[in-house]
Amino acid sequence: MRTTDFDFYLPDELIAQFPATERTASKLLKLDGKTGQLRDEKFIDLPQFIAPGDLLVFNNTKVIKARLAGAKATGGQIEALIERVLDTHHALAHIKSSRSPKPGSTLLFADAFEAEVIERQDDLFLLKIHSETDLLDLLDQYGSLPLPPYITHAADAHDDERYQTVFAKQPGAVAAPTAGLHFDDAMLERLKAHGVNFAYVTLHVGAGTFQPVRVDDIREHKMHTELYSVPAETVALIQATKAQGKKVTAIGTTALRALESAARSGELIAGAGETDIFITPGYQFKVVERLLTNFHLPKSTLLMLVSAFAGLTHIQQAYQHAIAQKYRFFSYGDAMLIERDQ
Repeated sequence: MRTTDFDFYLPDELIAQFPATERTASKLLKLDGKTGQLRDEKFIDLPQFIAPGDLLVFNNTKVIKARLAGAKATGGQIEALIERVLDTHHALAHIKSSRSPKPGSTLLFADAFEAEVIERQDDLFLLKIHSETDLLDLLDQYGSLPLPPYITHAADAHDDERYQTVFAKQPGAVAAPTAGLHFDDAMLERLKAHGVNFAYVTLHVGAGTFQPVRVDDIREHKMHTELYSVPAETVALIQATKAQGKKVTAIGTTALRALESAARSGELIAGAGETDIFITPGYQFKVVERLLTNFHLPKSTLLMLVSAFAGLTHIQQAYQHAIAQKYRFFSYGDAMLIERDQ
């Protein structure tokens, strides 16, 4: 398939720059992947579309304050985006600079702590942090939230709260699992009272999630890697749900990617590791029957994933409908609930 099959025109005014006043106040476009039927709904009404005994699988990753301002020893200004925290004093980072820093050079961040450039690994730099303080604590103190590139304002205290799910637990992501942003504590309690079960996975979303596919033939795209973990408890809940004839719903493409990564052998197996799974039309899904997701960027791997889930034609029609009905797009935008094309 061609990358152009996943392109569309989106008016700038439909790119959500700020979240809805309340987390649950978004629109919800319901798509039947079997028939292509579309229904305009409200997210606040989600419980009526999930049956008692169904399982919702959430990504409990936590967005870290990964963006750091700094300078080289020569005085040149830099900006770093920590892509992956490796341990308490090492990280892989994207670095914006007039000239790329050399291995062995020293960087000063926030006039507070130094980092040594150890080596370059493709587009990333391996950094060693020189501080008695753990890296995550340094980021929390001196970093800022890495809002997506299409959001034009600098992150503030409001973003610190709203660009984070209420169930975020495991620090490590540089982008939010945005389908989860629609849930507040009251909605979670309503779903529990309705008899819906919850499970959790972790996938630390990387900056590569925002990169468009730049090759013409999508089979030539090199997928970025992300760390994921699927606990044994989650596997057991999924197996029990399926045994009862109920549905597994992934809350977001990241939760879906974690589950499908853990089922690559054909059987869902608990564990942790790196995944570069690239889901495109023709993929045979092994775990998930229903997906809650936001609206994705043109030519993106996530748009290809939802096209695999619901059918390319159905997704193309759904997106044109969403644009015509002025749904809000991307991280702070509205949601879709998709029943799988089977």
